Order: sequence, then C-alpha cells, then structure tokens
Amino acid sequence: MSDEKRVDEATGTETVGHEWDGIEELDTPMPRWWLITLFGTIIFAIGYCFAYPSIPLLHSSTAGYLGWTSHGQLDAELAADHARKAPILAAIARTPIERIADDPRLLAAAQEGGKAAFKVNCTQCHGSGAAGAKGYPNLNDDDWLWGGDIKAIHQTLQHGVRYPGDDATRMSQMPAFGRDGILKAEQIDDVVSYVRFLSHQEPFNISARRGKEIFAQNCAACHGAEGKGNRQLGAPNLTDAIWLYGGDRQTITETVTNARYGIMPAWGQRLDPVTVKMLALYVHSLGGGEKLPPADPAK
Repeated sequence: MSDEKRVDEATGTETVGHEWDGIEELDTPMPRWWLITLFGTIIFAIGYCFAYPSIPLLHSSTAGYLGWTSHGQLDAELAADHARKAPILAAIARTPIERIADDPRLLAAAQEGGKAAFKVNCTQCHGSGAAGAKGYPNLNDDDWLWGGDIKAIHQTLQHGVRYPGDDATRMSQMPAFGRDGILKAEQIDDVVSYVRFLSHQEPFNISARRGKEIFAQNCAACHGAEGKGNRQLGAPNLTDAIWLYGGDRQTITETVTNARYGIMPAWGQRLDPVTVKMLALYVHSLGGGEKLPPADPAK
C-alpha cells in the first residue's frame, strides 16, 4: 500500500496516492454535465427557499416572496367551485322543496349535492348505502316513524329527533314499563307475546290473550288499537316485519322494560339551509320516499 501520488501513464490522470495489491485509484474529475446539474440544483433549491414557504419554523414556515401557500390555493379553488355552483344553489334555495321535482335539472343537482352531504354527515350512523343498523333507521324502505313525504323528511332533518336545544325537534318518549315499575315482569312477558302475535311471529296463545288487554290499557294510546303506530307521535308500526332494534323476544322485552331514546342531530344547526334541503331530497329519492298528502281544500 502506497500514499505516493503520481501520473498514470495509460490515462495521463494523477492518482490519489492509494494503492492496494497493485491497484491504484485515479483522481478522475467529475463529468462537466454532472457538475452543471449539481450546481443547478443547488441554485434552484436556494431560489425555491426564497420564493415558497419551505424552511420549517417553530409554529409555521418561511412565507416565501411569492406569497403562495397550500391553504391559499385550497381557498381559491373552493371559492372558484362555489362561484361555479352559486347559480344552481341559489335556485335550490329560492324554490320550495316540494316544487324542486318539477325541474329535472334542479332535482338532479340537489340530489347529487345531498348525496355528497350524506356521505360526510350521515353514513356514520345510517351506513354508506343508507341501510341503517340496530338503532339507526333504514332509509331505503317505506317505513317512517315521522312521515316519509319530502316535507316530513325535511322537518326531521332540520330539527332532529329528541335533540336538546331545538324546541321544534321531533319528540317522543316510550315509558320504561319495567324499570319504572309500571308493569310486572309477567305482564311484560304477556305484552311481548301479543306484540309478536301482531307481527306474525307467534300464534295467539293464552299469554298473548292476556297481553292484548294490557296492550290496550298501556300501549294503544300511542301505537293504536291495532298496533299500526302513529306518525304524529313517532310511534312505530308493530304489525310489519321492520324493527329498529330487533323483533326477537329478548329484544322486545328489553325495549318494553327499559324503553329506547335514540337521538338524531338537528342538522339545521350544523348545516346551511340549502344543504339540509338537498339532504332531504336525496333521502327522499332512496326508494322509500312518499308523495305529499293532498292539500286540505279548507285551507
């Protein structure tokens, strides 16, 4: 091994003085194109640091002489998108919700906007396909606690269900018949037998016969004498096969014993009026929406 520098005869290039087992390292200069590229990237990096926010500071970064920020670009793009949508949103805002369906273009735009809003605000409970889950209604069927026409859906979305802080919220409260000592355990068992008879899950046996009388005294005021529910009170129809929490004996017993108290936000307090209107139109379009009831001629 030698550290003596010399000029290599074959190439005319000076060695760096390193030699190992007869092999020497040449001090070959970098290619000119490579050096130009290297210095060019250094100059570009310095210029970028002056032009754009780049050097991280404690709570922010250097601002840059061009004044560009990703937040600013996002705001500009959102403003441009809002300006593009402004005419159609204004038309939706000034058109009564029951008249929007008269304009197919307006209806399509409103439903598309409602679909986007649904994905952001509603899928957490109702699911991406609006099929619901235990305790969260399926919005695709034709079973509605408070009404399925466009005005009723809009009212429910606007003011929510049992939502504190909104005086116009949908409000109902089923008594906790077991927890509050209104009915004894054996009476609840009989009522459950009768409810399961109404929903065609059990035959009309002796227990259901006793439960029918208890139902008439304690439940018919809200659910109706035939158990078909009351939308004015948010009382569900007990005769169909649609259950919010489940229709098996154990679940119905739990419901009668301790009651249920689901809450939906008053979206009118969280979203702008046009978005709430578009949400109502989208939910109405899912398959279970109903026509408006005929107008009262007396009005």
